[in-house]
Amino acid sequence: MLLILTHENADFDAIASLAAAKRLYPEATALLPRQLNHNVEQFLLLYGGAFGLLRPENWRRRRVERLLLVDTQVVGSVKGMGKRPLISLIDHHTQQTPPADWTVQLEAVGATTTLLTEHLQHVGQSLSAEEATLFLLGIYEDTGALTYDMTTPRDAAAAAWLLEQGAQLGIVRQFLQMALTPLQRELYEALLAAAEWHTIHEQPVVVTTAVLPPGFSDEISGVVHRLREALQPAGLLALVSLGRDIQFVGRSTTDTVDVSAVAQALGGGGHKRAAAAIIVRETLTAVRQKLLTLLPQIVSPPARVAQIMSLGVQTIPAAMPVREAADFINRFGHEGYPVVADNQDTPRLVGLLTRRAVDRAINHHLGHLPVRRIMEAGAVTVRPSDSVEQLQQLMLATGWGQIPVVGETATEPIHSDDLLGIVTRTDLLGFIFQRDGRLAQTTLRRLLDQSLGAALWRMVQEVGQIAAKMSTPLYIVGGPVRDLLLGEQPTDLDMVVESDAIALARRLQTSFGGEIYAHDRFGTAKWQMTTAVWHNLAPGTNLANVPTSIDFVTARTEFYAEPSALPEVSYASIKLDLHRRDFTINTLAVRLDGEHLGQLLDFYGGRRDLEAGVIRVLHSLSFVDDPTRILRAVRFEQRLGFAIEPRTADLLQESLEMLERVSGDRIRHEIELSLREADPAQVLARLAELQVLPSLQKELCWVAETAVSFARVPGLLADPAWLAALGGDTPVFVYFALWLLPLPEATRTATMKRLKVRKRTREDMAAVATLYGLLSTLTPDMRPSEVERVLRPFIPRVLLSVMATLEPSDWRTGVLDRYYHEWRLVKTAVSGHHLRQLGLKPGPVYAEILDLLLAARLDGQIGDEAGEQAWLQQWLVQNSDNVP
Repeated sequence: MLLILTHENADFDAIASLAAAKRLYPEATALLPRQLNHNVEQFLLLYGGAFGLLRPENWRRRRVERLLLVDTQVVGSVKGMGKRPLISLIDHHTQQTPPADWTVQLEAVGATTTLLTEHLQHVGQSLSAEEATLFLLGIYEDTGALTYDMTTPRDAAAAAWLLEQGAQLGIVRQFLQMALTPLQRELYEALLAAAEWHTIHEQPVVVTTAVLPPGFSDEISGVVHRLREALQPAGLLALVSLGRDIQFVGRSTTDTVDVSAVAQALGGGGHKRAAAAIIVRETLTAVRQKLLTLLPQIVSPPARVAQIMSLGVQTIPAAMPVREAADFINRFGHEGYPVVADNQDTPRLVGLLTRRAVDRAINHHLGHLPVRRIMEAGAVTVRPSDSVEQLQQLMLATGWGQIPVVGETATEPIHSDDLLGIVTRTDLLGFIFQRDGRLAQTTLRRLLDQSLGAALWRMVQEVGQIAAKMSTPLYIVGGPVRDLLLGEQPTDLDMVVESDAIALARRLQTSFGGEIYAHDRFGTAKWQMTTAVWHNLAPGTNLANVPTSIDFVTARTEFYAEPSALPEVSYASIKLDLHRRDFTINTLAVRLDGEHLGQLLDFYGGRRDLEAGVIRVLHSLSFVDDPTRILRAVRFEQRLGFAIEPRTADLLQESLEMLERVSGDRIRHEIELSLREADPAQVLARLAELQVLPSLQKELCWVAETAVSFARVPGLLADPAWLAALGGDTPVFVYFALWLLPLPEATRTATMKRLKVRKRTREDMAAVATLYGLLSTLTPDMRPSEVERVLRPFIPRVLLSVMATLEPSDWRTGVLDRYYHEWRLVKTAVSGHHLRQLGLKPGPVYAEILDLLLAARLDGQIGDEAGEQAWLQQWLVQNSDNVP
């Protein structure tokens, strides 16, 4: 039989070639590969029945005498294939050379599908619409819709014939991403490079200029529209020089920015959100200056709190028991209430009590506590004259969703008599959506643009646009946003999706390629991204240091049924997803989808705490819910140079006993992360200072002098030979061993048992202690062979750990270093095989002889193999009576 095969991880060109070959040879079996690109898999799920392709699971062993390979030169493993089948090849990868005994059609076209389509044309075949569409997908994917340099006229001709045969471009567009033309991209990049951001009445407006590229014949408005979608300002005003004339194009996303006012002033027209004008015989500089003077006139003044606030406010006394507050909240139904101190004639504002805090306290059986123990402390207020933008920023900075409104003349401290009403997040959202507007975070867009690099920034925009088309809110959250605001380049861009992360990841795979690894149970997906994916996402950009994968996670919330237990997880909003995180500085999020690109979400005051340089938990039960946050608080404090704020420090101390309930595995994981920090000694010292270490294991401590040994490790690892001692691992074990080494053996053993340390780590820790004890047996006059005999049992990372304990001036440092670099690498030329050839009976004498030979070589008594042979003959003569 004839079997048709293509390559694994098959793209559209591979599968289209497979189907076309099956069309040419209907008696053959066309066997699908085991791995298909996701967009191909999705296509076949819809239309696969039209092509007669066999799934691997349906293959039954048959004798294969002939084999046809398409779009590949690799012969896969198939049950039943003969040892020497007759192999034919149809491929367009001309850089490879197939075996001489194959029958080959190897031609330099854009896609293998082109070659097979030509065959079908030649024999007069007609195609179904499904076949024509699949074959067109194969050609378009490999040629970039006929735009790549490798595209030939033959590819275009084949594509034209497929369209005549009924190929559906709508389906092709569904599975492929169409890029801007080169001239459109050139204009787009010029406008992007010249973009200037202005803030008028708290609204971000971009002004940009460019010169029209030679030969440009497309609409400028389409490029400006694409730029507006990418940058997401409230208004985008573009001026393009056409030679002697200037074209103005304006786009707005909100009625508060009226671009038609600019167009009218320049002699054109339009409406508030889209307008244009042609300015005749003016210079770009002159028109730009005129436009800048018009900016204050086109942006409306901001709305005020007075427009959306509610008069009157209910308060809760700080001394009220939580269970009573729960009844109160259930009775009136609001999400949050101002808390007032009730021990004065005129109660003063001291905090905010939320329904979530009450629910958590009740579930932890803490209903007897006074409200002040679980409230968000502070006196956050606004005035009626404050702008809605100020209100939004205050809500983002503090995390308060209900903010009391006080009189214009109120001063600190705020008393209950000063309260006029309250404004809630619901009020704010209702106002924003009723106005069909939004409050953009332009700073974040600029930071993303500047920090991510061209390829990542383009990827963010492309992924955001796909999410917008799916009506899927998409965010980067936590550490990347924190690092972005701190002026550091984010190390990852894991995404949180406020609906279905797996669906979004699969759509991205359909559009750009790659592989998706999904976990339905957890609502997560990993998008594995090849260089080809990146070329599809960000053509023409530098792909150095781009990630090879991105994780997508569905937003979720966590509920701790009891202290220290692992949480129960359920899908939720982004706000609840952020609320489950450890510290306020890690609750920041940036929205990426569509017109929301660059919007900062800061429900819990993360930006405020970043600016203040403090570590703060989100709620009073944070360390009770998850005591490992105690170790993370110290780790972030030391990494960032921040300080644990006083209330969080108090909660940390009160929760130390909760660490007893945490498994050793989880504690060990946090310790290992601490030992990966740039300065792990500082982290351990701070853990000791806060009494965290003895809370993990009695007598566990930090010996301050050990910091000196820690400091030597980076210098040792600068030597490639010592770096190799880690075997490609991090220096975590070295730091762990140095930390425990000065402690009593019983403490070391108990600590490793508490942390459930792996067997290998326990054994190597014992070896470090043994070797450290043996250092005292070394003497300056010892021969190399004697040193080698002492150090031989110890593996490289044990040697490295002990090396870090020695002062550079210690003579043993030189001995240990020379052993590691030289003596341990010395080998004898004579082996057991040689001894066997001499007639010596195998036994302990072999080891004795080889050890003596090695010692002689190390000590310089022997210099080469001839010397070894002579020594061996002499030894045999001297010991002839005792050698079997």
